[in-house]
Amino acid sequence: MATFQIKFRPSSINTKEGTLFYQVIHRRVSKQIRVGYKLFPDEWENLFSNHPVYKNEKRKTYLTDLKTQIEADTHKLERIITELEQREGEYTSDEVVQLFRFRSTVNRNGFFAFTWNLIDQLNQIGRFRTAETYTTTLNSLMRFRENREILLESLNANLMMAYESYLKSTGLCPNSTSYYLRNLRAIYNRAVAAELTEQRFPFRYVYTGIEKTVKRAVPLNVIRKIKELDLDSYPAMDYARDMFMFSFYTRGMSFIDMAYLKKTDLTRGILSYRRKKTGQRLNIKWEKVMQGIIDKYDTSGSPYLLPVIKDLESDDRKQYKTVAHAINKNLKIVGERLGIAIPLTMYVARHAWASIAWSKNISLSVISEAMGHDSESTTRIYLASLDSATIDKANHLILNSI
Repeated sequence: MATFQIKFRPSSINTKEGTLFYQVIHRRVSKQIRVGYKLFPDEWENLFSNHPVYKNEKRKTYLTDLKTQIEADTHKLERIITELEQREGEYTSDEVVQLFRFRSTVNRNGFFAFTWNLIDQLNQIGRFRTAETYTTTLNSLMRFRENREILLESLNANLMMAYESYLKSTGLCPNSTSYYLRNLRAIYNRAVAAELTEQRFPFRYVYTGIEKTVKRAVPLNVIRKIKELDLDSYPAMDYARDMFMFSFYTRGMSFIDMAYLKKTDLTRGILSYRRKKTGQRLNIKWEKVMQGIIDKYDTSGSPYLLPVIKDLESDDRKQYKTVAHAINKNLKIVGERLGIAIPLTMYVARHAWASIAWSKNISLSVISEAMGHDSESTTRIYLASLDSATIDKANHLILNSI
């Protein structure tokens, strides 16, 4: 018979709330149900006591509602397990989770419940990046709502305008607020397509466009400075710089593609890989500078070409994200040392390769193909932020010709 437990995972940051989840166990297989409930460690310890202690009246109201919701979830799980036990045939812990998600979505018709269910589905079919994007977006909305569920029919224009104001108050730029709102719109449209609610156009008064971003490319002389910077005494920054240069050497390869490169992808002087984002296969001629970076690191015993995913027994995606965060953190320090005006990140290497190629009169179609873009319009977005000095120089030549 399946069993379940209420679990609490504290935040790695002492001042932040931890996360509550349910763990379903059946035939030694354990599955988690993420419900998005947030609370502090001391609140978790007191939640089910006879005389709970509350920090303030606002938290008391929230925690009282949370306790009621947990009790409702508990009864729901008990009913689901009882029903599965009474039917003929075997069942799995996955089925318990799926039934809980389905009934949470249908019965409460809540936007949070629907989104968690959608995230689970995306993970099951391997669309991890979209699942992570939706998780980040939902967590933001839940913070705004203080974890109070939203009925799908209550998701309206006024609510989204209030959420947009909340995002702006946290210091986010228009493109960042648009990112969250576009994701919510995509999730909402899925609910409409599933006929769980009518289309009420709740995003019609909020900004969901993309503004031209600040230049993220750097010229060739800066790339040269990054390459030649002496970082022998700073291994973490040296490693970050090597990953940055490898990306630049490989025509601006994205870091997720770098992380998953296999040694078998390099054959007869050609590095061949398939982009995670688009599925497009790209072939790159192997150069000495690329080999120079590979030779610096010991990857014996690993199928991967670069030292990013090192523990084959652990979650590879979690390792990739942790390393990516550390690299970008160290690259920013490198950039500050060199006096680079923009924050130096792995993404800068990709933009830099495109803009430098463009400055060398390489055609748009060649750059687009080299970077594995779906269309030339994507490449134009990269090139729209060319170094203003190049544009100023062109303007100077024009004015002198008058």
